[in-house]
Amino acid sequence: MTMTARNGIGGALILWLAVMAAGCDRAPEPAPASPAAQVTHPAPQGPPEDLASLARVEPLHWWAGFAEPRLQLMVYGANIAARAASVTGAGVALAGVQRTGNPNYLFLDLDLSQAAPGVAQLRFAGADGDVLTHAYEIKARREGSAQRRGFDSNDAIYLITPDRFANGDPSNDDVAGFLERADRAAPTGRHGGDLEGVRQQVDYIAGLGFTQIWLNPVLETNEPAISYHGYAMTDLYRIDPRMGDLALYKRLSAEAKAKGVGLIMDMVANHVGARHWWMRDKPTPDWINFGGDYVQTNHAHTVWMDPYASERDRRHFADGWFVRTMPDLNQRQPLLATYLIQNALWWIEEADLSGVRMDTWPYPDKYFMAQWAERIAREYPNFSVVGEEWHVKPDIVSYWQAGKANRDGYDGKLDVLMDFPLQAAMRAAMTEAENLYRGTGAIKLYEILASDLLYPNPMDLVVFGDNHDMDRLHTQLGKNPAATKAALSYVALIRGIPQIYYGTEILMANDRPNDHADIRRDMPGGWAGDAVSAFSGVGLGAEEAQMQADLRTLLRFRQSNSAVRTGKLTHFAPSPPPASGNAEATDQGVYVFFRHDQASTVMVALNVTDEPRRIDVSKYAEFVRPGDLFATPADPTSANPLPETISIGPRGSLVQVFAPRAP
Repeated sequence: MTMTARNGIGGALILWLAVMAAGCDRAPEPAPASPAAQVTHPAPQGPPEDLASLARVEPLHWWAGFAEPRLQLMVYGANIAARAASVTGAGVALAGVQRTGNPNYLFLDLDLSQAAPGVAQLRFAGADGDVLTHAYEIKARREGSAQRRGFDSNDAIYLITPDRFANGDPSNDDVAGFLERADRAAPTGRHGGDLEGVRQQVDYIAGLGFTQIWLNPVLETNEPAISYHGYAMTDLYRIDPRMGDLALYKRLSAEAKAKGVGLIMDMVANHVGARHWWMRDKPTPDWINFGGDYVQTNHAHTVWMDPYASERDRRHFADGWFVRTMPDLNQRQPLLATYLIQNALWWIEEADLSGVRMDTWPYPDKYFMAQWAERIAREYPNFSVVGEEWHVKPDIVSYWQAGKANRDGYDGKLDVLMDFPLQAAMRAAMTEAENLYRGTGAIKLYEILASDLLYPNPMDLVVFGDNHDMDRLHTQLGKNPAATKAALSYVALIRGIPQIYYGTEILMANDRPNDHADIRRDMPGGWAGDAVSAFSGVGLGAEEAQMQADLRTLLRFRQSNSAVRTGKLTHFAPSPPPASGNAEATDQGVYVFFRHDQASTVMVALNVTDEPRRIDVSKYAEFVRPGDLFATPADPTSANPLPETISIGPRGSLVQVFAPRAP
């Protein structure tokens, strides 16, 4: 999802509105043609005329053996609340029944403390003797499920927008009953990429050195326009059939896992799409914030930690909607809160996920989000959840990390966060004129890491140069291959968990700044007939092929070197301009850091200027000295003597690997 990185509210809102018009995740208001689409396909109101007596039971099934033995079922059907419910079989006990003001909903509270794998029979008896039944399966959990490993700094994440990656099954491009048809020529339309396309390229992804795949949402999004982005979901228990189905999603997860690659699911607790099936027949009047009426959020991220924030501002931030097509969920509603928690657990268990990326983390009720995270951790203590808090200030982002001693006593229970402050600093450092005294250039790379003192665990930050909501990295850096390579070296080797957006490895760029359709352009080779293929290398230019090879080398080196995954980090302040009368400095605008452990020492140097630079090795005598032997990621068995000075080209970078120095 999108939220503008900002220091000032006014500029943020201006940019945010511009992003909305471009079709960003958080603002999928249809583009120019959308008003007509909304009129042609108005969201239906009221329960379906042909609503079955027993239309839905969610979660679809459950498992025996969770730490929390209670389960709540949402049952939906015509006048189902008028029926008497009972449960038998599989050791399941009915602990309670909750009715709302809507006669079409019934909530069953089940006790699974004595449950065993099998089938429980749900019975709904009418006053006239009519009985509805539903076979509800209780499954056995897979062995070791609770102890599954999540992701951490040992991993590298590959982010994919599935509709734009690869079309592995053209037969599902258009599906009956879905409002938007595939049109690859339409920038904001559906292009046909799907889960099968991702599955077919798992070897490519693993071969690059990635160990986790994060897919933008793949759940049903039956909206009339811009439905490819997936963040306006219309069914939280169904894979969008234009992407595939549940069986294929589970197959992708299993096959990727067999090749050492985990699957991260993109979830949204803040909102649903306007055509979610709830919206025509809400379970309770308070299911949607502001009574279901559209009130826009103020995007004031700081209200949660601001000691002077008004209650109005807090409410409008958390309860306000992004846009009319995204009704804002009221997580303070107990039935909805339980539904969202169980939905997350269901997908983790069902699809054997290794992680969850939670969209717009600070926008839902913050106490609910802590409760949500705590429940996930209770069931999966080694699992990983990364939250999106799009803000450039570390003091704001760090507020949410588990264990943070916040002044208000709040603990967000969230282990991993997206490092938006570092991304913003990296972009600025590599595009601004070098001036240490004005705080521009290389000094930003140095100073942003000093803010790590604010985080309980800086290693649990996801580091990235771009994602699906911002200009591509190569565009940010003026389409300079050397600068892009330097940025990727930084992302891959600095502390934390690297994440790279699909296509960045072949220098994909967006020609139109802030155009989200252009940012999410198709991956070359993902469609039959493509003249260029990132997957096979056919048709790639020399620079594109070289960047792909360089990133592959870098990530494979990362896999083999513990220092850059889990070792310590030490960095050196960039040199100031020479004092008057002194010899000219040769290393201004160069940022150097070391990753080190008992096995090796890795030196990384980045030149953020447009001029060649020369660094004096003696400055780094804490770790290396002239004559020390070093290797490189591309030639790990080499033994090159370190010279007294090292040259780095404009916007260039270098990575050198040293054996630990004898004491």
